[in-house]
Amino acid sequence: MHSASKQGVRRSLAGIAFLAASTAAAAGDWPQFRGPQRDGVSSEQGLAREWPAEGPKALWRAQLGPGFSGISVVAGRAYTMFGVEADEFAACFDAATGQEIWRVRTDSQYKDSFGDGPRSTPTVDGERVFVLGARGKLHALATASGERVWLRDFVAEFGSTVPRWGFSTSPLVEGDLLLVEVGGADGSGIVAFDKRTGKEAWRSGSDQAAYAAPIAVTIGSSRQAVFFTSRHLVGLAPGDGALLWKQPWTTSYDVNASTPVFIPPDKLFVSSGYDVGAALYRVTGSGVEQLWRNREMKNKFSSSVLRDRHLYGFDEGTLKCISAESGETKWRARGFGHGSLILADGHLLVLGDEGTLAMIEATAGEYLEKARAKIFSGKTWTVPTLADGKLYLRNEKELLSLGVAR
Repeated sequence: MHSASKQGVRRSLAGIAFLAASTAAAAGDWPQFRGPQRDGVSSEQGLAREWPAEGPKALWRAQLGPGFSGISVVAGRAYTMFGVEADEFAACFDAATGQEIWRVRTDSQYKDSFGDGPRSTPTVDGERVFVLGARGKLHALATASGERVWLRDFVAEFGSTVPRWGFSTSPLVEGDLLLVEVGGADGSGIVAFDKRTGKEAWRSGSDQAAYAAPIAVTIGSSRQAVFFTSRHLVGLAPGDGALLWKQPWTTSYDVNASTPVFIPPDKLFVSSGYDVGAALYRVTGSGVEQLWRNREMKNKFSSSVLRDRHLYGFDEGTLKCISAESGETKWRARGFGHGSLILADGHLLVLGDEGTLAMIEATAGEYLEKARAKIFSGKTWTVPTLADGKLYLRNEKELLSLGVAR
């Protein structure tokens, strides 16, 4: 399947045929970081409550290189990023078979003692997939073929400094705009690009880039883009970048990495590690009001999920359930390290940092584990993806699809 193309794009007959197919996100798709609503929650039902000792059935495996990018799945295709030797790639796979459809080089590979490769998760939007390399190159690629539509280089164009552990945020589509934390100079901390052309639409703020992905929420009649930057929790008007409110938040090494959780109709949960902790804010017409703050939930790099007024997530290396209303711990469990999790069908799908997968009932009353299996060995820091009854997992070597439907 290798091509001699100078663009480094790998194609197949399946990729050519896909030109005629729709890439609109369907109900069972997972088009971006943390799923359809960027909250780590899937609407899928009918998940199996028991697994064999070896875990859910493995449907296919694909060899990858290092990286922590998540997997986005739309219209029967799976997209992710990884490194190979000196290079960084974005790639597309057939979600049913694992066959690689195309691969395109996006930059030289980022190297770090804590793990090499890209960190950002692709954002799929119709005929385009937006990918951000660890060194700050933002590409708009054709979903059909991987051909580059446009490119912006944060370091060269905006004077950005590459964060200590690489650019890790995931681009957010909001209407016709693509919103990204750039961390650049001259007020380009956050930049909105025209998603069709890559042309800058607006810029806002002066913070350097942190690691969290932004979300877009509606509070009252106000649509807001929420960013967790290196020094602040920030609300912006997505249309023009106007500052709506700003709340200071400082963490050692600027590691604000977990995605804020929206608690309707007007609250935001935010958390970080390094003994900082968590807080709940109410967004008001004049700014934000802190409702509580404590050290009961310290999300170092994975993000929490919300169900029935309770938050489930990793307090450093301890899995916890806390009350969203008070911050009080309801239960705790060890054994997953610094893991990650998503919520589906009333259950948590938890992936430990060394490859242990578990299904846990999402109830505040007690810790109720339904199934557990060792899936991977080695460092496993990428949050799971669930689409059409299939669970997609990866470590630094391979991508794996598991059948988890009844």
